[in-house]
Amino acid sequence: MKNYLILFTFIIPLALLAQVPIGFKPLKDSTTFKQKMQEQSKLISSMESNFTQEKYLSVMSEKIVTKGHFYFKKINMLRWEYTDPYKYIIAINKDKMLIKDNNKITKYDINSNKMFKSINEMMMNTVQGNLLNNKDYKPAYYESEKNYLVELTPVQKAAKDFLKNIYLYIDKTDYAVVKVKLTEPGDDYTTIDFTDRKTNQPIADEKFTVK
Repeated sequence: MKNYLILFTFIIPLALLAQVPIGFKPLKDSTTFKQKMQEQSKLISSMESNFTQEKYLSVMSEKIVTKGHFYFKKINMLRWEYTDPYKYIIAINKDKMLIKDNNKITKYDINSNKMFKSINEMMMNTVQGNLLNNKDYKPAYYESEKNYLVELTPVQKAAKDFLKNIYLYIDKTDYAVVKVKLTEPGDDYTTIDFTDRKTNQPIADEKFTVK
């Protein structure tokens, strides 16, 4: 159960009003924006960055803050390495998911677990900008001076049970996702900010496993 909760915290978890987000305005030309996103995603072979994750729980007075490092490499390789205040690693290597909690390593076959497979697809599509074309979500597009904002609302009941919205904040200069906000049906939500991003730098395949 802990593994599922950790996964939901960083990729599936402010109840937001049905209006234009503060600081943004509706995007008039979403077609050109999506084309640019797809073009840029094709140019990215690898990515790494620091991240700060903040979890807001209505039953707690303070937010839960964790930090770590994120790695991505085509095709289908991804690693979330939490370093502060605890150490926890989730590595995806093609069809395998590896989770290291302290010294315990758990291995999963993604294709044999529908939930892990769905999470994996969402993560990969988010990194590569393909989530915008996923028919399982209804999109709305906004922009500010520096960022685009895509609001994705799930249409499938299975996703609606634990996910209300996904918000993708996208840098206008390079069309990279710089922030993700995930809201739950209640008032709880999670934000993940990516900083010190590096693209198309060499990343060894060994980074996508755990020992």
